[in-house]
Amino acid sequence: HDSLRENAKEHHLFEIEIFGNIKFNQLCVHQLQNLPSEIEVKYKIAECYTILKLDKDAISVLEGIPSRQRTPKINMMLANLYRKAGQERSAVTSYKEVLRQCPLALDAIIGLLSLSVKGAEVASMTMDVIQSIPNLDWLSVWIKAHAFTHGGDNQRAINTICSLEKKSLLRDNVDLLVTLADVYFRAGDTKNSILKFEQAQMLDPYLIKGMDVYGYLMAREGHLEDVEVLGGRLFNISDQHAEPWVISGCHSFYSKRYSRALYLGAKAIQLNSNSVQALLLKGVALRNMGRVQEAIIHFREAMRLAPCRLDCYEGLIDCYLASNGVREAMGMANNIYKTLGANAQTLTILATVCLEDPMTQEKAKTLLDKALAQRPDYIKAVVKKAELLSREQKYEEGIALLRNTLANQSDCVLHRMLGDFLVAVNDYQEAMDQYSIALSLDPNDQKSLEGMQKMEKEESPTDATVELDGDDMEGSGEEGDLEGSDSEAVQWADQEQWFGMQ
Repeated sequence: HDSLRENAKEHHLFEIEIFGNIKFNQLCVHQLQNLPSEIEVKYKIAECYTILKLDKDAISVLEGIPSRQRTPKINMMLANLYRKAGQERSAVTSYKEVLRQCPLALDAIIGLLSLSVKGAEVASMTMDVIQSIPNLDWLSVWIKAHAFTHGGDNQRAINTICSLEKKSLLRDNVDLLVTLADVYFRAGDTKNSILKFEQAQMLDPYLIKGMDVYGYLMAREGHLEDVEVLGGRLFNISDQHAEPWVISGCHSFYSKRYSRALYLGAKAIQLNSNSVQALLLKGVALRNMGRVQEAIIHFREAMRLAPCRLDCYEGLIDCYLASNGVREAMGMANNIYKTLGANAQTLTILATVCLEDPMTQEKAKTLLDKALAQRPDYIKAVVKKAELLSREQKYEEGIALLRNTLANQSDCVLHRMLGDFLVAVNDYQEAMDQYSIALSLDPNDQKSLEGMQKMEKEESPTDATVELDGDDMEGSGEEGDLEGSDSEAVQWADQEQWFGMQ
C-alpha cells in the first residue's frame, strides 16, 4: 500500500508539472502574439530618426524592409523622405505603391502631382475606385484642380476648384477653401486670397494649415496688429508647427526687425524643413541684412520645393539684381517665361529685369503692355509701368493709369505713387490726399510719410523750420529706438548662433 501511494503521488506531481508547462507555453505564445512585429519596430525606429532629423538613417532602416512587406504607411514615409532628399524617382515609385494599395490616399496623389506626374496618369490609378463607390465623382475633378495648380496653370485651377466648391458635398470644405486661397495667392490675387483664408478660419478656428501665407499677405498689406493677434492665437493652439513662427517672423520683417525675423524663420525651418514660406522669410531677411549669397541658397531651396511658385523666383532675381548680376537675373526671368508661359506674372518678372538695363527699356514697355492687356488689375505690372512712365516723365499718362486701377481696388503703393505723380504736376492738395490714404492703409509706409513731410516743408518754409526742430527732437527719441533695435538685433543674432540656425 505504501508503494502504491508513493507511485500515485509521483504520478500526480508529474501531471501537475506537465499542466504547468502547458500553461507557461500558452502564456509565452500569448505574449509573443502581443509583441509588435519586426517591421513595426523598424517603422518606429525610422520615426525616431526623422524626429532627430536623421533622414538618411530613417531611409536606411525602411529600405531594410523587403518591398513586399512594406505597408502603405511605410511606403508613404519613404516617399516623403525620398522627396525631401531630392530623390524624385524613388519618391514617385513609393507614392505609386501607396496608391496601388490605397487608391484614395489623397496625400499620395498630391505628392505625385507635385513631382510633375501627369494628372491623367494619377487619375487612372484611382478610376476603378471612383466608379465602384457612389458619390465619389468629385475626386477626378479634385485631381484635375491640383494638377493645374502644380502645373502652374493658376487660372484653370481656380475655375476648377470654384466648380467643386459649388457642389453640395464639398461646400464650405475647409481644405478646399485653403487650397483655393493658396491658388489665388499664387495667381497674385491678394484680395480673393485673403477673403478665402478668412472664410476657412471662420469655419475652423483651430486651422493652422496655410495660415503662414495668410499672415504674410496681411503683413504685406500693412495689417501688423492683426498679424500679431493671429500669431499669438496660433501659438496658443500649437508651437510645434512652423506656421505661427513664420507669422511672427513676417510681423518682425515688416516692422524692419530683420534679425528677429531671421531667427523666427530659422526656428520655423527647424520644425518643418519643407516650409516654403519659412525659407522665403529667412531669404528676404538675409537679403535685407546684406547677406545675399546666403539668401540665394534659401530661395533656391524654396524653388526646389515649389517650382511653380513665382515668389521663389522673384526672391532669387531680386538677389541677383542686388549683387549686380543682371545677366543671371535675365537668364532666370527668361527661363520662367519659357517654362510657365506668357502670363501677366511671368511677363512682369521679365519686364522688371529689362528695366534694369537702359538698352531694354522698350522691351520692358512692350512686356508690361502685354501683361496689363491680360490682367489690367495686376498691381505689380501697374507699379512697374508707372515707374517706367515716371522715368520718361509722362506724368499725365501715369496719373491716368493709376486712377483707372484705383477705381477697382485700393492699394497703399498705388495711392503713394499717384501722390508722387500729382506732385510732379503741381497738384499738391490731391497729392496730400493720396499720401493720407496710403498711410491709412499702411501706417508704416515710410515713403508716403516722407512725401507728405516734403510737401509740408515746401508749402510753408516758416512752419517747416519749426517742424524740423520738432522732428529733430523726435529724431533723438527715434535714435534711441534704433539703438534698441541694434542691441536687439545682436541679441537675436546671438540666439541664432546659440541654436545653430545660421
